Parts: sequence; structure tokens; C-alpha cells
Amino acid sequence: MTFRIIDRRTVLRSALLSATAAPFGDLASSRGYAQGPASMRVGISFNEQTMAATLEDNPSARDFASMLPLVGLKIDDYANNEKISYLPRKLTEEGSGPFGNERPGDLCYYVPWGNLALFHTGYRWSQGLIRLGHIDGNFDALLMRGKFPLRIVSLS
Repeated sequence: MTFRIIDRRTVLRSALLSATAAPFGDLASSRGYAQGPASMRVGISFNEQTMAATLEDNPSARDFASMLPLVGLKIDDYANNEKISYLPRKLTEEGSGPFGNERPGDLCYYVPWGNLALFHTGYRWSQGLIRLGHIDGNFDALLMRGKFPLRIVSLS
């Protein structure tokens, strides 16, 4: 039986290589979101506008991704800080729990109503809210008032 001794340099080198190989790792880490190798990007389109979002690496986001593509949904205004859309089925709640770093552009799932919440202005975490991801770049399309057909597809 042969044993190989692994030193700290080897472990560090492996960790650095796997971090740079993860898709969207730089984008996610610069925003402070926990992303893993399973992260993926989605396209969100309504009212002739398209935005890209990077999903979190959590069970709820993976369940959401398994439903793609989503067509025939409607997106509408809710309160003064978000747009919402109802999903065809409930998502797993395994990704639930308090999270920090809430900011405009977050894509969340609200468990009690079974809807997506796309925040365009500030908000605070509340019971039943699960962050699924964050819109990459500009999300001005969320500021357009009204109800529109919505399409969400995988970009990965």
C-alpha cells in the first residue's frame, strides 16, 4: 500500500484551480453570493426586454432550474419594490433560511404564495423568502409598470 503525503501548497493549488474553473465564479464572488460549480445563468424576458441572472447553488434554485424553460407566465407589479410571477408548481423549501446582503436585482421565491419575486428596489428578508439568484447587470426593465407575458430560459 502506497501513501502519498499532501502538503498545504498542493491543497491550496487544488482549491485555487477549482475556484477558477467554476462557471461565473468571478461574477458571483464579486457580488458576495455563494455560488458553486452547479450555478447556472437564466434569461428573463418580458415586454421586449431581456435580463440575465445567475442562480444560487441551493436546492430551491436547482429545483427552479429543473422547470426551465418557463413560458406562458405573467409578471406583474407588487408593492413598490418588486415584480412577481406565479410558478406552475411549488419549489422545494430546502434552500430556506435567513440570508443577508439583500439588494435590488435579487431573484427570490416566496414560499407561502409560490411565486417569484424580482426586487427592483431595497427590501429585507422575511420568513418564507428564499433567494434563488441575482440579475446580472442592469435590471431597469423591472421598473416598467404593468402586467406582461414572461419567459424564463436557461442560458447555460
